[in-house]
Amino acid sequence: MTPTPPTIGTSPLTRIRRPARTVIAGAACVAALAVLTAAPAQAQQAPGRTPHWEPKDTASPEVRFRGLAAVGRSTAWVAGTRGTVLRTTDGGANWRNVSPPGAAALQFRDVEAFDARRAVVLAIGEGEASRVYRTDDGGETWTESFRNTDPRAFYDCLTFFDRRHGLAMSDPVDGKFRILSTGDGGRTWTVLPSAGMPAAQAGEAGFAASGQCLVSAGPRDVWLATGGAARARVLHSADRGLTWTAADLPVPAGDPARGVFGLAFRDRTHGLAVGGDYRADQASPQAAARTADGPRTWRPAAEPPPAYRSGVSWLPHSRTAALAVGPTGTDLTTDGGRTWRTVDPGSYDTVDCAPDLSCWAAGEQGRVARLES
Repeated sequence: MTPTPPTIGTSPLTRIRRPARTVIAGAACVAALAVLTAAPAQAQQAPGRTPHWEPKDTASPEVRFRGLAAVGRSTAWVAGTRGTVLRTTDGGANWRNVSPPGAAALQFRDVEAFDARRAVVLAIGEGEASRVYRTDDGGETWTESFRNTDPRAFYDCLTFFDRRHGLAMSDPVDGKFRILSTGDGGRTWTVLPSAGMPAAQAGEAGFAASGQCLVSAGPRDVWLATGGAARARVLHSADRGLTWTAADLPVPAGDPARGVFGLAFRDRTHGLAVGGDYRADQASPQAAARTADGPRTWRPAAEPPPAYRSGVSWLPHSRTAALAVGPTGTDLTTDGGRTWRTVDPGSYDTVDCAPDLSCWAAGEQGRVARLES
């Protein structure tokens, strides 16, 4: 589902050993984030260590980027409106337009990158507007590997467990969310049987807001975020999408504009959910929740973000730190999602952190930034 207005990845798949200096720099950034959320006096004692989003000029002010894949400090992919896909391999100093030919009418909302050369992007929309493309040469060429032919389906997000196995999800068809599966890195796709999927609520759908309405952790676990219905829910599968269980979440619901917009799991049990009401004139008093038992119990944040948030990402190698983003700012938690504090007022729709501890954010008016300290 694509909420309007406004018009609406997850972790990268490589786990490459990074130079020690890169990891140390990333660790320093995490420490600086913790200082920023401490008392003002503490923050003043750490000159030069204030973390901030450093904008990277994409020269694409007409594009809204809601798909983001952070491969590392040097390499990132973004995907957005007008069929746009960009890639950087020099830390954002330069961006190469690697959009699939003939895709200008499409809206890309999710991108999953295996490395600097291999990536899969998802276009959203009703019927044939929902498509999947894959590249193996850094966007020099693309193969359209899936085009939806069912006018009832509307694909929102995709995720990968590893370099071969992945899923994509559609809003309900015949009363159940539809799951698409690949076992060859996104080259071919198959619709999974729906027998193990719980019935959808009236009006329930996914939000194609940040590429994070479908996320995975480990080799088999996957979570699906929903909204638009009487209750906001997260569905969980431990067998790569064959069978699912549903859990209610304590976030705003009961309206087509409300629900869970983004998920992040650092392992199969510890997860974060963000969302709320995307309308700028509506409050989102409880815009975040957390779980420590995977599919079963979600608890509201004691101090949630102050407004709607669409994207969330754990900081790698941290058991307690994560970032959430939305149109009104970036928030940080250092206690596993119990409390959040705003650390930047800028507008971003999605956030992703790489194994080398670099974090990227993307959003409206071609905005892309990398976290610096």
